[in-house]
Amino acid sequence: MAVGIKDVAKVAQVSPATVSRVLAGRAVDPAMQERVMMAVKSTGYRPNLAARRLRSRHTNTIGLIVADIRNPFFTAVSRAIEDIAYSRGLRVILCNTDEDPEREAMYLQLMQEERVTGVVLAPSRAGSENAGRFSTDFPMVLIDRAVPGATRDCVVLDNEAMAAGLVTHLHEQGHTRIAGLFGALSATGVQRRIGFERAAAALGVESQALSVPHGTGEAEKAVAAAMSGPCPPTALLASNGVMLMAVLRALHALGLSVPGDVALVGFDKEDWMEFVGGGLTVIEQPVEEIGRAAMSMLFERIDHPDAAARRVVLAGRLVARASSSPPRAATPKMQETNP
Repeated sequence: MAVGIKDVAKVAQVSPATVSRVLAGRAVDPAMQERVMMAVKSTGYRPNLAARRLRSRHTNTIGLIVADIRNPFFTAVSRAIEDIAYSRGLRVILCNTDEDPEREAMYLQLMQEERVTGVVLAPSRAGSENAGRFSTDFPMVLIDRAVPGATRDCVVLDNEAMAAGLVTHLHEQGHTRIAGLFGALSATGVQRRIGFERAAAALGVESQALSVPHGTGEAEKAVAAAMSGPCPPTALLASNGVMLMAVLRALHALGLSVPGDVALVGFDKEDWMEFVGGGLTVIEQPVEEIGRAAMSMLFERIDHPDAAARRVVLAGRLVARASSSPPRAATPKMQETNP
């Protein structure tokens, strides 16, 4: 005989309404939630999703839409969100937009059709500018990209301050010519570019902010152009983990080493970064905290749909390694090949 909610409630020693609340992802006492989930596991209960969809406007599914799944930041945040959703008995639909607002709109429509309980969205630049006008039947929390006017709940990094911190660190190391690479379609890239330019101006650093289109090989082209000038930068800043890898690839193709010929800093802390140039200097983002905050805000929005929008701003941590060492006194190799 099939196991029902009443059977789970009996094992957990709670009411059927409490079981339904836990399975719907709503806030309950943590100890009670744990009892219910243990009872679900021990009884082998499986919800009748088809019947639930007919009875309810929503399913026990969370939508997660990210801008670029190749970016290690989004990979890590997705893992954190999925872990939390799983612990609450929720499923996750993951979609990747590649910073394309048309794909973003398509996936939001998909979430409507799937009757998801809520959505965590990392919008494209165009999406973040228009997020206040999204018309949806589900609660939504934005991550990584802020919304003008705080019309949506959002969890973001203090991008301007973190980019400024990297410039300050390089300046303290003796670098006076710095080039930064920023995603042309990324709202995060725009914010980090602002912080980069403000800090460089305040410190009297000669800077070059390069807007990089989203696409294979674009970052490599930008690096080659920057390093082939008569007075190339002594340090490069990459605005995300994917860009950081592309910069390294470009420098390798040019025969340049880090930090021997040029210093390199960026965002996102990955294990492989420890083994490049004596370790890459990066801003480590609090990915697990971002995931927890986003899911907490989503559950609160489900329970209180008319509450005022909230914005949570988190700080990253500077991880200083050898890649941001002081510039060498000798003329860089690129200048030797471009007299």
